Amino acid sequence: MIAAELRVSERSVRRWRQAWQAGCEAGLASRGQAAQCRLDEQQLAALDLALEAGPLAAGWEDQRWTLARIRDLVARKFRVRYTIPGIWYLLQRRGWICQMGARRAIERDDGAVEVWKKETWPRIKARRRPSAAGSSSKTNAASR
Repeated sequence: MIAAELRVSERSVRRWRQAWQAGCEAGLASRGQAAQCRLDEQQLAALDLALEAGPLAAGWEDQRWTLARIRDLVARKFRVRYTIPGIWYLLQRRGWICQMGARRAIERDDGAVEVWKKETWPRIKARRRPSAAGSSSKTNAASR
């Protein structure tokens, strides 16, 4: 419960509790962010604007941002290298979320799919036969 509210692991909460019980309040003090962001506030604001403008404005041929593309954009625009997980954490801290696109065929006709589901599928879907009384035992005389 506490871990969920603080958005940390249960292990961290146990470690903090043990430090507190040991009377070591200095152990509970924050050590700060694990790693410093390599971009300053102006660069982060410029990155937000570039992401909002979209991949087409950044030179890609489609409207899909990927972590690799954003990493390349940051390297090209700000001359700062990030790893893919580093870009992921950076975007999370900035309030961006990951959205997975639906994988559908370009030729998909949603109207035809709905008609098929409503008309064709009920016709071809086999109804289950009610089970009849009987035995599947090989020793039963009636099954020979």
